[in-house]
Amino acid sequence: MTDPIVAKIEANPKYHELRRKRNSFGWVLTIIMMVVYYGYIALIAFNKPFLAQPIGGGVTTLGIPIGMFVIVFTIVITGIYVRRANGEYDRLTAEILKEASK
Repeated sequence: MTDPIVAKIEANPKYHELRRKRNSFGWVLTIIMMVVYYGYIALIAFNKPFLAQPIGGGVTTLGIPIGMFVIVFTIVITGIYVRRANGEYDRLTAEILKEASK
């Protein structure tokens, strides 16, 4: 048996909009993250001399800042998703729940 509130939510066009937006944005961020991460792994696997180039006169190689970029990029992309989820997605969810409880 289906709860009437669940049926109202599933019939609401805003619910379908929320699912569509959330899924498409999630897939875009996932693909971007995979390109960055697997791009770095591919560099490690196939172009070690490029990553082994020293920066300046020190012992730090090019691979270190690129690896740090991957970590920082992960944090930034997570922040982008959280900001959108706390803004647009939460607003849509509140509207859907308000309409379903009528």
